[in-house]
Amino acid sequence: MAWQPEREPLRELVGYLKDALSGHDQNAQRYATMMLGQAKSSPATANYLAYILSNGPILQGLSLSSSDSILVRSSAAINLKNTIKAFGKAYPQPDLDYIRSLALSALQDPSSQIRSFAGSVISEIVQKGGILGWPQLLPELIALAGNDTGSISPQTQEGAMSAMAKVCEDNKESLDKDYHGQRPLSIIIPKLLDITLSPNPKVRAFALASINTFIPETSQSVLASLDAIMARLFHLANDQSDSVRRNVCRSFTQLVDVRPDKVKPHMGGLVDYFVLQQRNTDDPDLALDAAEFWLCVGENERLCPSLGPYLGQIVPVLLESMVYDEEDILRFEGDADDADQEDRPEDLKPQFATTKTPRLATNGYAGTNGEAEQSAISGNVVTGDNLSEGEIEESDDGSTGNSEDRWNLRKCSAAALDVLASHFHGAVFAVTLPYLTANLRHQEWTNREAAVLAIGAVADGCMEAVTPHLPDLVPYLLSLLNDPEPVVRLITCWALGRYSSWASHLQDSSDRKRYFEPMMEGILNKMLDRNKRVQEAAASAFANLEEKATKGLTPYCGPIIRQFVRCFGQYKDRNMFILYDCVQTLAEHVGPALAQQELIDTLMPAIIQRWSKVSDRSQEIFPLLECLSYVATALGDAFAPFAIPVFARCIRIIHQSLEEYVRSINNAALDKPSKDFLVTSLDLLSAIIQALDNRKASELVETSQPRFFDLLLFCMEDPSNDVRQSSYALLGDCAVNIFSQLQPFLPALLPVLIQQLDLDNLRDQDTEQGFSVINNACWSCGEIAMNELAEMGPYVEQIYQRLLGIISNPEVPTSVNENAVIALGRLGVHCSQSLAPHLGEFGRSFLLIIGPVEYTEERAHAFLGFNRTVERNPRAMEAYLLDYFKASAAFAHHTNSHLNNRGNVQESFQRNLVGYKGLIPNFEPFLQQLPERDIERLRAKFSL
Repeated sequence: MAWQPEREPLRELVGYLKDALSGHDQNAQRYATMMLGQAKSSPATANYLAYILSNGPILQGLSLSSSDSILVRSSAAINLKNTIKAFGKAYPQPDLDYIRSLALSALQDPSSQIRSFAGSVISEIVQKGGILGWPQLLPELIALAGNDTGSISPQTQEGAMSAMAKVCEDNKESLDKDYHGQRPLSIIIPKLLDITLSPNPKVRAFALASINTFIPETSQSVLASLDAIMARLFHLANDQSDSVRRNVCRSFTQLVDVRPDKVKPHMGGLVDYFVLQQRNTDDPDLALDAAEFWLCVGENERLCPSLGPYLGQIVPVLLESMVYDEEDILRFEGDADDADQEDRPEDLKPQFATTKTPRLATNGYAGTNGEAEQSAISGNVVTGDNLSEGEIEESDDGSTGNSEDRWNLRKCSAAALDVLASHFHGAVFAVTLPYLTANLRHQEWTNREAAVLAIGAVADGCMEAVTPHLPDLVPYLLSLLNDPEPVVRLITCWALGRYSSWASHLQDSSDRKRYFEPMMEGILNKMLDRNKRVQEAAASAFANLEEKATKGLTPYCGPIIRQFVRCFGQYKDRNMFILYDCVQTLAEHVGPALAQQELIDTLMPAIIQRWSKVSDRSQEIFPLLECLSYVATALGDAFAPFAIPVFARCIRIIHQSLEEYVRSINNAALDKPSKDFLVTSLDLLSAIIQALDNRKASELVETSQPRFFDLLLFCMEDPSNDVRQSSYALLGDCAVNIFSQLQPFLPALLPVLIQQLDLDNLRDQDTEQGFSVINNACWSCGEIAMNELAEMGPYVEQIYQRLLGIISNPEVPTSVNENAVIALGRLGVHCSQSLAPHLGEFGRSFLLIIGPVEYTEERAHAFLGFNRTVERNPRAMEAYLLDYFKASAAFAHHTNSHLNNRGNVQESFQRNLVGYKGLIPNFEPFLQQLPERDIERLRAKFSL
């Protein structure tokens, strides 16, 4: 006999499901959520949930309205899906069969919402039990969707195909596996192609969406059917259904990346097609999918040139699509002066610590090329029917998102124009110029705004073509900073930021006064606009200008700092984050120029006042600590008056975070604290220790409570790569600046450091971050070795074996190898006798890896240690003596006279080379094996 629910438990569960979704009574909602959580532990709960999902009419007997019934059944589906995810494999087979049958029956429900949720439950069952765990499912779904019997209702066909689409999306890897010589996908693809001919447009759309799931995977099953897929796409291209055409657009866009050779011969027709689809004003989603085709082709090096003949068609439709639509216009009508209004909690975005570049022994930090400007493209999934009254949209997190941040046609079109401009340059500007001429001074603000957006979008790619127009264009853009529409002022700030590089690099002083200074002043003034979004755009644009102008801003630090201070006094919480970025970017680029007492007296009280308002556990502490790190570095010892309370607070935050983490480990009910509290605090401690006079920094560390190095030891063992990366950077800074404080703790710290150097501890899923940690560990090891002198002796063998493992592994990144050989060489400065027996093992790798490294003090230390090691065991170099002589010649040619150790290193080369001259019987013939220029350098520098 089939399982049947008991009425009272059913009634209670229905009540909890209803209350859990209610926003009217928070107490009832919390209690219902708790009871549902407890109910999951009961084996029968999944049966009850499946029963509620599939039996809508029965729920009306429990005094539920039709809209409440849909909400309760939807809630049941969500809970059922989560329950299956947690406990699915533990269900007895009869219960599992019962749930499967009810989920399948729910695909016939009149409500599209319930059919959609039933498909999600079915997909979760497949994910949990595998494809072979429910072998009847795929044939049954295909039969229902394809109306094999001729009597399947349209709703059931839609429900079955919707479920099939979810199963394909969630199980694409499993469907392409080989099961006893057969891949399910090789059978599914032809069936899906057949279903794309269904008379039901929603079924056609779901079938094509299912095929699209597999195209990016470059599956052999898909590639084998590619000609049939292409033929079907051309057949469906003019389908009456917008949903079908959306998926046609997505198919071609995916094929651009997978098989551009299949797309290229049809480019002329595709351009006509996608231009037409993008001009579909009735369906903005279809227009967006069409616009993404240009973006994808523009980023494909093989296909992009084929768009050249069609720029006259493509660029105008992109420009048209950059104008705000009516919905946005209505939304912006209330966007006026709001600078005095407090931010809502939902206005504040989550904050995270910035990922730091690893330390390099060559110059202390890895070099960067700056932050790339990127656009994240998020696709849309076909959702089927429009929702009826009372239905809720299925979502992973229940959030609706911020419309300002959402990817849309306007943003996609601007990004595509940017990409095309970067490839075709002046040709794109030639098509764009008539549009700019007609719209920049347009009476409608939407047209003016779109024209300014276009100017900014082509800035990077068309700079050469735009430059002759900038003397007229920039003053006009500056006038738009006073446009009555906040949105126009906002986009103008952004566009000016895009041209700040041109203005910053003007050489003529009169041109700088005409263009650069007004641009700087205009953006700076807009940082105190009466609209908060304009403030944010201006601050972002000014940070961009700071990046481009760098030290050129030094003469203007006074007015810039004064404006920043006014912003500190007026900004609400959200814009404070970008203000921190402005301050730290200025500090980064003007550096010590910020250390004038007048500037310090102006800036620091404003920062410290804000510092005192932000709590230790606020997310605002992350950008604030990062900002202070840059300020401390710029001010140097002038930061001393502020260092004591800042240092003490960082210690407190680290201590609190470590204690909270330990409590969360011991109590699963507690949330783990964000690691960013540790990372940003450790980085600020590093900055302070580097900035201050060594004596003052030592006093801060010595008086720290809890003890500084006890906390650092815990951080060096933290499971987070980011925390350990910052910890080893701090350890190295301590070795450089306050070694006397560090030295007593080395017996506890060095074993942890040595363990970090072991490549076996790297996890496959985060090797890139893991190597950044090892990078800093190598660097700190070298700094400690230079200060600990011969006392490193007891640790040399362990350190050597770890460093040898790094430089012998071909998968280790170049920067890590370079840091490792420099640490190894520096270890030999005072412990060469311990390394000498191993010279034959590492000598050749040392010379190969260190060759390209920049000539710095650290490199000189490394060669000094290597040479001392060679001096103790010269015969170990016999197999690669020529490499050693080449390295000696390179040192003679490149070494800078300002290096402190230049003399010692040169003497160590001299002793070894003269020694080898006496050891090699036929020295002159040996020397002649070297390139002539190397021989000349050796004779000139070392008198050989």
